[in-house]
Amino acid sequence: MKVHVRIKRFNPEKDRRPYWADYEVPTDPFDRVLDVLHYIKWNLDGTLALRRSCAHGICGSDAMLINGRNRLACKVLVKDLGDRITVEPLRGLPVIKDLVVDMEPFFAKYRQVMPWLVNDEPPPARERLQSPEERARIDDTTKCILCAVCTTACPIFWGNGEFLGPAALVAAHRFIFDSRDRAAAERLAILAERSGAFKCRTVFNCTDACPQGIEITKAIQELKRAIVLSRA
Repeated sequence: MKVHVRIKRFNPEKDRRPYWADYEVPTDPFDRVLDVLHYIKWNLDGTLALRRSCAHGICGSDAMLINGRNRLACKVLVKDLGDRITVEPLRGLPVIKDLVVDMEPFFAKYRQVMPWLVNDEPPPARERLQSPEERARIDDTTKCILCAVCTTACPIFWGNGEFLGPAALVAAHRFIFDSRDRAAAERLAILAERSGAFKCRTVFNCTDACPQGIEITKAIQELKRAIVLSRA
C-alpha cells in the first residue's frame, strides 16, 4: 500500500515558521510509523530530523504527535492509521529541528522532585529488602521510560511553564511510596508548591497517552492525598 505522510518541518536556522511537507511512501500495513519515517529520511529527504534509539518502545526517544495524538513512532502500526498519516513534534517543548524537541525543560522538572533513593541509614550487609506488598505499592510508577508523552499531552503544561508535569509527579510517586526511601517529606513539600500536584486538573490526557499504561492520574491523586495528610 501507499500512504500519504504530512510532516511538520521546521529548521530554526533558516525557516521563519514551521511548514508542512508531504510525501508518498510505499509501505506494508504492519510497518511502524518509525519505518515510514526511516524510508522518507533514507530515500526521499535526508534533511528530515528525528530522534530514535532502541526502536522497541523501551527508550522512549521517538515520541511525537501522530495523527493528533502523542505516541511512540516505534509502537504505532500503519494499519491502525490508514493511508493518511500526520506527524508533528511534541507540543510544549522547543523545537530543535523538525521532529526533534529540546528535552532539557522536561528533565529539569524531573530533577526537581529528587528522582533517586534517599536513605542515610547504615547500609545492610546485602540489599535493602522489600516485601512483595511494598514493591507492589510502587510497581506501576516504576514503569516510566521518560518519553515525555504524558507531560506534553497535558494542557496545563502547555499553558504553565512552571508546572512540574505528569512525568515528574510519577517519579515523585515512585520514591515517596518506596518503603526504603526516607525523603518523602521533602518531596511532598516540593509537590505542595504552586507548581506541583495541585496544578493537575484531572484531564486524563496523560493516562490516555502513556505508552507504558501507567495510571498516571491515579498516582497524582494519591500524591494529593498524601500532601493533605502530611499537613493534617
